[in-house]
Amino acid sequence: MASVNPFNLSDSEEEAERRPNDTVDTERSPSDGAPGPPPGNPFSPPADAEPPTLLLSSNRTSPSGEGMSASAAATSAMAGSSEARVSVDTIAAQLLRDQYILTALEFHTELLEAGRELPRLRDYFSNPGNFERQSGTPPLRQPMPWACKVKGQPGRYSRLVQMNRAGSISTLDSLDFARYSDDGNRESDERVAVLEFELRKAKETIQALRANLTQAAESEVPSQERKNFKSSPEVQEPIRPLEKRALNFLVNEYLLKNEYKLSSITFSDENDDQDFELWDDVGLNIPKPPDLLQLYRNCGSPLPSPRDVADVSVGVDFGDLPGNCIAQETPRKLDLTQQVCAVFISGTFVQELEYQISLLNNEKQSLAEQIKKLQRCVCAYISGLAEEQRLKVKLSPAFQQALLSFCRMCSDSRLGAEVSRIADSEESVMLMLGRCLPHIVPNVLLAKREELIPLILCTACLHPEPKERDQLLHILFNLIKRPDDEQRQMILTGCVAFARHVGPTRVEAELLPQCWEQINHKYPERRLLVAESCGALAPYLPKEIRSSLVLSMLQQMLTEDKADMVREAVVKSLGIIMGYIDDPDKYSQGFELMLLSLGDPSERVVSAVHQVFIPAFAAWTTELGTLYTALIPSLLARIEKLLTQGEHGLDEHKLHIFLSALQSLIPPLFAVVLQNAPFTSRAKLHGDIPAIEVTRFPRPASPLQDVATIIGSREMLSALLLLYDHQLEHEGTTGWESLLWVVNQLLPQLIEIVGRINVTSTTCVHEFSRFFWRFCRTFGKIFTNTKVKFFFPPPHQIMCSTHHSVDASAGNGILTKATVPIYATGVLTCYNQEEDRKLLVGFLEDVMTTLSLSHAPLDSLKASFVELGANPVYHELLLTVLWYGVVHTSALVRCTAARMFELLVKGVNETLVAQRVVPALITLSSDPEISVRISTIPAFGTIMETVTQKELLERVKMQLASFLEDPQYQDQHSLHMEIIRTFGRVGPNAEPRFRDEFVLPHLHKLALANNSQAAESKRIDIATQLFEAYSALSCCFISEEVMVNHFLPGLRCLRADMEQLSPEHEVILSSMIKECEIKVENRGMSDAQGSMSIASSLVGEDAKTKFLSKMGQLTTSGAMLANVFQRKK
Repeated sequence: MASVNPFNLSDSEEEAERRPNDTVDTERSPSDGAPGPPPGNPFSPPADAEPPTLLLSSNRTSPSGEGMSASAAATSAMAGSSEARVSVDTIAAQLLRDQYILTALEFHTELLEAGRELPRLRDYFSNPGNFERQSGTPPLRQPMPWACKVKGQPGRYSRLVQMNRAGSISTLDSLDFARYSDDGNRESDERVAVLEFELRKAKETIQALRANLTQAAESEVPSQERKNFKSSPEVQEPIRPLEKRALNFLVNEYLLKNEYKLSSITFSDENDDQDFELWDDVGLNIPKPPDLLQLYRNCGSPLPSPRDVADVSVGVDFGDLPGNCIAQETPRKLDLTQQVCAVFISGTFVQELEYQISLLNNEKQSLAEQIKKLQRCVCAYISGLAEEQRLKVKLSPAFQQALLSFCRMCSDSRLGAEVSRIADSEESVMLMLGRCLPHIVPNVLLAKREELIPLILCTACLHPEPKERDQLLHILFNLIKRPDDEQRQMILTGCVAFARHVGPTRVEAELLPQCWEQINHKYPERRLLVAESCGALAPYLPKEIRSSLVLSMLQQMLTEDKADMVREAVVKSLGIIMGYIDDPDKYSQGFELMLLSLGDPSERVVSAVHQVFIPAFAAWTTELGTLYTALIPSLLARIEKLLTQGEHGLDEHKLHIFLSALQSLIPPLFAVVLQNAPFTSRAKLHGDIPAIEVTRFPRPASPLQDVATIIGSREMLSALLLLYDHQLEHEGTTGWESLLWVVNQLLPQLIEIVGRINVTSTTCVHEFSRFFWRFCRTFGKIFTNTKVKFFFPPPHQIMCSTHHSVDASAGNGILTKATVPIYATGVLTCYNQEEDRKLLVGFLEDVMTTLSLSHAPLDSLKASFVELGANPVYHELLLTVLWYGVVHTSALVRCTAARMFELLVKGVNETLVAQRVVPALITLSSDPEISVRISTIPAFGTIMETVTQKELLERVKMQLASFLEDPQYQDQHSLHMEIIRTFGRVGPNAEPRFRDEFVLPHLHKLALANNSQAAESKRIDIATQLFEAYSALSCCFISEEVMVNHFLPGLRCLRADMEQLSPEHEVILSSMIKECEIKVENRGMSDAQGSMSIASSLVGEDAKTKFLSKMGQLTTSGAMLANVFQRKK
């Protein structure tokens, strides 16, 4: 019966036919490796006979019966030798002894199929130890030239029996050989299944070996320890895991071979982390050594070369074997191996010698130092002996002591005792310094006491007594009465060095109590030292103390200390604390401290908050993930609450606090957007990264607000900015959580807040304009154009909404709020390219046109001009906008342009006024529409108030005179009202000559003309404006002539009107007239008594000098000084 071997372990039939002359030269016993069977065995083939042909491939069976079963072959072979019947067990023993393993395997399989199981074969194939490698070579598919040359047959080699080896858990008896039948259709599938099983088991073995190798490498004895063991032979090096596993395997193998099965089982249970059936479990690519018995026998002789044992490896092809692998090469290879070993040993020996040399050098240096010390001691001893020899004079002790008393040595005092007791060790030096420093410090000049700081700190650091250390640190903090900046820096540097050396526990126990004692010191310099110390020591304190005691100390100083510089240092130290705090529960306390410090009345404290505290607090909230989920929303909620509560009076100071805090949070918010972007992982620092433009970001208030500092480096920021702009321009914001929050929540909320601000609040407009400017500049031009401007209505939408919602009476439309000026000054001015300037000009022109045509209040346009006019860069741009209004076809627009000149003139230089403003106003003053001409009067008045050029003033004066003296304006009530209002506004600040020669005479004429006004309403309007103008001008210095000729007559005319129209104003006017008359009279008397006043002044000065000299001569106490002024009784 033919059987199918599932393992493709032998050569193919073609290979067998190509090598018909190959013989088996030498066989090795599975136990001791002895070559060949014993002589005389009738079942061993002759040396020159062909071995049995082993047809073991998976396709060897055929229906024609060409193949021969292993048992039949064996039986026919034996039949030719002996006619006696041989037992099956004898055949099996002979096959195993001659290493015909595969033949024995087929024999075993056929016996199993026949129902006749042979115990010898079953035990052999059930024991995995019979199939372990006996070579030191790694299990690679390499040709192993281990066959020896056969005597009498040169050039012929023994055939290498190849065998695939199964894993330990898949021994031969565990495979179902019965399922391999003669069915050729199933052979392929069965072979694939077996190979897959073998592959899986091989992978598991490799993984286990790698894990063992890693564990062995991790537990490797350090090289320095190995050196120590080598240098000290009497100390045995601890066993390594690899060595332990190898010895365990050999011990278990010895127990099994010598029938100690129970001991082997117990030993396996105690080492359950090792597989004793598989040598590869010991380690990866580790050759198996000989068994314990052979190791014991060879312990006195050199170990055999690794080439002495052949590796019966798997899958070696005879074609891969080298052709010159003959027995004569073995000695040469052994010599080469010995040479390699010798080189390796010599290298190790050199390393050992180098290590021994380094040890000897160290010992040499140590001995040299000891010799130097001994030489000094010997010299001192010799000198002492010499001194004793010189003093060996026969003197009585009493006489000798009396004689030595004349040396004037003093040991009775503290200092004498210290001097006579020389320190002989490091510890005694520290003790001596601890005793002496408290007495040295008070006697050192105040200006030089900082020289003692190193000595005090070193002693306090190394002194063994806690009480003495406390005293020294107390001296340190009280070393200088009022330390200046340099001295405080020196003390702080020492404290940090002390803290770095002694550790957090001693800093808490020794340094912090000193700070606590000084927290309420009367000198602010001492309290300043405490505040700065808390920040400097923060990195070296325990985290629990840092977030509890130190934080409470600083909070107390922030709320109670009166000195600005102390609170400033407290805020900076709080910022440092926030950089090291890690307790999320302290977030609310940090937020309240931020608001408290922002409300400080001192500007330097608020500046420190923006420079240090807010950036550090923002960095902490970024780490907590609450920057844009808690911190910024809290500030926005407070702003909204402030606007809700301040409908009738907005607290602008609180609004400034919250908005400035938001402004300081813009850089960390942008950094969070960059760090959480989808492209952050793609940012690369290598390659050509363009430098960041200088004007890309607003100038930071401190380095902590620099986006590059927050990100980590300018190179990383530059790489992120490139990806940021590309993402916004081409890919959008999908999946970008932080930026989506900015676009969908932050911006809409800010726009809503802006819409609720009254445009007349100049401070609020300025604060929000500055916020949006920094916001847009930080987030970039692409973001501003695509996201921010989307939320502000474009000009055409503003015009459409204005026509529907704004009229002359309503005044509550979109253009009457702060949206227009904030958009114009905060968003449209972020970038100064030509296209950006054109956009701004077009927006202002559209707003001016829209407001004028709809008769809406001009407050929003005025706010825009005021905010932009504060920056000279925009003067030309604003003049361009106004010139558009000057030449506009609508009189309403021209009137608006004329009124806007009044706001612009104050900030424009006189050259632009002469070249651009005055010509435009002259053009408008001759406009066909009287309303346009009247609208130019306030601008002319402002020019008279601010300009100093005489030619310019004369032109303006002539134009105003034409308004007053031209007959066509005599009945223009609006023109007279505007002129009187302008005179009252600019008169106090105008040139005195212009006021005396032009303003007051024309006011007199207008008051006189108003007495004869028939229309009562016009008369009261003029009278009211005149009253305001005269009230403002009454504070000015007016010459007597003008007072008598124009000012008093004008007041009397005005009083005549008020007597009839407004009696309450008449009383005020009467008092003003009386006061002016008294001034005129007093001036006349002062002129008459001019000479007398000079003489009296001299007399008065003389008396004053005498009195002061008498006061200076008094050296008595305060009580005596007070008695000088008491009445005599």
